[in-house]
Amino acid sequence: MCVAVPGKVIEINGFQGKVDFQGNIVDVSMALVDAKIGDYVLVHAGCAIETVKEEAAQEILSLFAELESLTS
Repeated sequence: MCVAVPGKVIEINGFQGKVDFQGNIVDVSMALVDAKIGDYVLVHAGCAIETVKEEAAQEILSLFAELESLTS
């Protein structure tokens, strides 16, 4: 199973962008989505595959944090 992680777009340059994953800045291909700076995107294998509303992104991140707390 694959899991896409949401992050906030902080920079776009053509089809490349920088996405902030809770302080980790990653270069991401933006070729598959129509996202703007400040949008949240789901990223899988280095590609933004979908834009999501901020509320949905925060809910997903909260669930990941809860799962992480259960394993530590």
